[in-house]
Formats: sequence, structure tokens, C-alpha cells
Amino acid sequence: MKTIGLLGGMSWESSLGYYQKINQGIRQHLGGLHSAQIAMYSVDFAPIERLQHQGDWQGAAELLIQGARAVEAAGADFLLICTNTMHKVAPEIEASISIPLLHIVDALAAHLQSQNISTVGLLGTRFTMQDSFFRQRLQQQFGIQVLVPSEPDMEIVHRVIYEELCQGRIDEQSREKYLSIINQLSGQGAQGMVLGCTEIGLLLQQHHCAVPLFDTLDIHVDAAVQKALID
Repeated sequence: MKTIGLLGGMSWESSLGYYQKINQGIRQHLGGLHSAQIAMYSVDFAPIERLQHQGDWQGAAELLIQGARAVEAAGADFLLICTNTMHKVAPEIEASISIPLLHIVDALAAHLQSQNISTVGLLGTRFTMQDSFFRQRLQQQFGIQVLVPSEPDMEIVHRVIYEELCQGRIDEQSREKYLSIINQLSGQGAQGMVLGCTEIGLLLQQHHCAVPLFDTLDIHVDAAVQKALID
């Protein structure tokens, strides 16, 4: 079994999900007392959040590069960045280490293609929804079209992530707002909805919604488990 490297803490609520679900996946495949071999570095999210909103992505990248190198030094065979937003600096992180990066968008694209999904709605932080690093990779490398919410709805999605979900707060009214936004994107032609922030799964699960949901955390975890078990 390969050692899975996790660069987490963004936020720790979702990183907890990574750790738990990876171990559950390994146990499901191997049974008994098996658990995953994991090397994890968890950052302090507050400085990174400040750098994000200041637009200092190079500063944020430098902090994550330190963490990625620590994960590699701890013996990881490959690395997961346990957040969608910070894949904005994935090229810089990947260039700083010698182990492979399991990119969250690539894992998502493989899953969507297996489901014959060609058009999705995207919910995430403003950075993930607005910037090109996520949407462009899906569209240009995999031919999957991406729809995003209107500007006011984008602000709602972003605010709920940082002010509620990243702080462990689950609010029923916020769930209803998200479901309304999902219905709008579905009406525009989205075949399913990408939960493109690793905290959104804390608020929304499939039983809340008739539209297919694609949780990037779960999909990333599944890809990591499969990669860890390949000889």
C-alpha cells in the first residue's frame, strides 16, 4: 500500500472528512484492521484565508509549499491538496516536490466522464467559481462545460463557506439558499452539481436534492484510495 500525503487544514472540518473517509475506503477494500498509511500536514487556515482575500496567492503558495515538502519528507508517495480553492496554486506546489500530485479536478473529470456528464453547475468559493484554474481545466482538458451562479448568488455561496461551514456552523436557511441556486443552474442545463468546495458536503447531501451532486471531497478520496492500492 502506498502512503497518501495530505496537505490539509483548509479548513480542518473538511480535512477531518478526508482522514476519516480515506481510512473507511481502505478498510472497505482490505477488511479487518487495515487502515490507510497517511502522512499529513495541517496548516493554520487563518493566515492563508487572509492572503486569499488580499489576492496574495504567491504568499499563500509559499506557505503550502512548506507543508507539501514536509509531507514528502514524511514519506508520502503522492500528495492531495485537501481543498479546491488552493488548487489555484497547484502548479507552484507541484513544481516544488518530486512526488506526484493527485489533482482534484482530474479526479472529478474522470468521475464525470464515467457518468456521461458533459455540463455541470459549480458551487465553491468565489475564487473557484470565478477564476479560470478550475473551470478552464474541466473545459479545456476534459470537454466538460461549467455553469456558475449569478454574481449575487455567487456572493451567497462564498459567504456561507467562510462564515459558516469553515467554522463548523450548519444553517438550514443557508441550505435552502443553496438548493435554490442549484435549481436555477439545473434549469440552465446543468446535468449535475459539483460541490467544488470541500466543506459544502457538510451542508448538502444527495438526499436534500433531486439534482445529482458530485462532492469533490468524496471523489478525491476515492481516487486516492484507488491509487494507494495499486501496486
